[in-house]
Amino acid sequence: MIPGRTQTIFAILAVSLPIFAGWHLVAGQIDIRLGDHMNAWIDFDAENTKHLLVREFRFPRLLMAILSGSALSVSGMLMQTLFRNPLAGPYILGINSGASLAVATGLLTGFSFLESDLGLVSLALIGAVIFGFIILSFSVFTKNSLSLLLIGIMLGSFTSAITQLIQSVSSAESIKNFMLWGMGSLQQVELGQTPVIILVFFVGIALTIFLIKPLNAMILGDDAAFSLGIHIKKTRILTIITTAILAGLITAFCGPIAFVGLAIPNLSRMLFRTQDHFTLLFANLLLGSIFMVLSDIIVQSMEHVLVIPINVITSIIGAPFVVFIILKRLA
Repeated sequence: MIPGRTQTIFAILAVSLPIFAGWHLVAGQIDIRLGDHMNAWIDFDAENTKHLLVREFRFPRLLMAILSGSALSVSGMLMQTLFRNPLAGPYILGINSGASLAVATGLLTGFSFLESDLGLVSLALIGAVIFGFIILSFSVFTKNSLSLLLIGIMLGSFTSAITQLIQSVSSAESIKNFMLWGMGSLQQVELGQTPVIILVFFVGIALTIFLIKPLNAMILGDDAAFSLGIHIKKTRILTIITTAILAGLITAFCGPIAFVGLAIPNLSRMLFRTQDHFTLLFANLLLGSIFMVLSDIIVQSMEHVLVIPINVITSIIGAPFVVFIILKRLA
């Protein structure tokens, strides 16, 4: 039986998301009303500028805001449970760094296949999985949470150095493409790319649902989970792969986005006061979506003054919240 408080919070979030989504659709420099959005799908006119803007820019951007916030928040939840550390996340522990290095290789080397949608997604997933297993192997020998976080930061510095080395021998056009990607943006996705993104996203969420029972058991500790029939090694491997799918997908198409996977899972636990991953999964899906939609509304509201990468907004909001979490743990 779901507690009344939990039902109330879910109801508020479920109502808030479409409201903010509607606000997102009409935000921006060009005035496009919700009626124009409906007509763009019901009665599309290829010569109507507003219809083209809706289908090619506004809708893909909103979709990516929802999917990126959800995917990064769920991947952060998985990492925090796997390492039993509220300060773990795909960005901090190097998962994003692995995906970024792999994507950088594709964008900077100039090979046409590596620059394609399939190439970038494949590279991001491979890079995220490799670095996920690297940090997992370090966690076996490092029981101290701070040391593990420092290792993740060092992995990030290592990938940055390798990326700069690749940049030094790349063409100007490749470097330009990489710099635009590295700033973090929800505007790089085209409508034709969305089916692939949605498919990969739902694969990651389906795997997360499959992991709910093992993750709930692992909260009690490895010994208790093993006594409940949970295969610890398989659960860890599948958790890393699922995290890589979700975080790698968003990194490939939107660039590195900081603090969402770290802040939102902690906010979910604070709001819902539970460790049940079934509840936390849907909490992260909703909270992550709302957070990214609101962050991008801020970006759009300032476009007439200056263009701000989405990464800037998520860091400005997320970093103080993470500091609050650290201070709360030390108190």
